[in-house]
Order: sequence, then C-alpha cells, then structure tokens
Amino acid sequence: MTTPPKPTDYPRHTHDKLRYADTDRQGHVNNAVFSTLFETGRVELLYDPAGPLHAPDGAFVIARLVIDFADEIRWPGSVDVATRVASLGRSSIRLEQALFQDGRHVASAESVIVHVDQGDRRSRPLPPSSVAALEACRAPDAALAGDAAPRL
Repeated sequence: MTTPPKPTDYPRHTHDKLRYADTDRQGHVNNAVFSTLFETGRVELLYDPAGPLHAPDGAFVIARLVIDFADEIRWPGSVDVATRVASLGRSSIRLEQALFQDGRHVASAESVIVHVDQGDRRSRPLPPSSVAALEACRAPDAALAGDAAPRL
C-alpha cells in the first residue's frame, strides 16, 4: 500500500466551495464532480490571467484524465485542489493532482494536457516562457524537461 499524498507534496493550491447540487442520493459528492474539481486546479495554472501559459494563438486541450478515488467528499464544505507538474514534453504537460477535504486525501488524478494551435488544432511546442513557469510547479522528484512524457 502506498502512502497517501499530503498537501505539502504539491506547489500549487486552490480550493472550491461545494454546492448542495454536487451531492447524489447517497448524500456525498457525486463522482462526476471530482473531475470538475480537478479542472479548477488545471485551469488556474494554465489560464492564469496574470500570465497564461499558452501562445497567443494557442490553447490547451486535455488528452488524458485518470482519477483514483480514495474517500468520500461530504457537503457542506470546501475542497483543496493541489497540483504539480510531473513531466514536460515538447507540447505536452503531465500533471498530478490531489483533492483534500479538511486535510484528508480524497482523490488523486493524472492528466495529460496538450498545447495546440487554435487554427489547425494540431499540437505545437510549448513557449519557452511557459516551460520556465511550469518548471517552477514541478514535483520535487520529477524528471527533467524532455523526459519520458508522452509525445503528443
């Protein structure tokens, strides 16, 4: 059994307030909402108005999302979303994320995000300034840029 992640394992943090509408018949937050909570962390990193990471004519698309559920999330309250860069490719970013409610780990996710040209929707290299910003959000034990990240 692996040790559950801790909030301090991640350099980027945000939170989301839970809504009553997020709950299901069992009284806990519906599993589909977990994806939306993880999206909050990804979007705040990639589309920060103070410094978006895409090229002026670029955008990000999600190519892969895997969620591992560890525990329930209960309403009312909020959820902390923790994000880190696991690896960088030429045009791709592999993120690792975790959700915490009251300090308790409730889910983990891995996603692959691809930088694309908005016109032809084909992958394009990440801008050097974006690579530098993403390096600052790298997991402590992550490999160097250009490592074994998927080449998309």
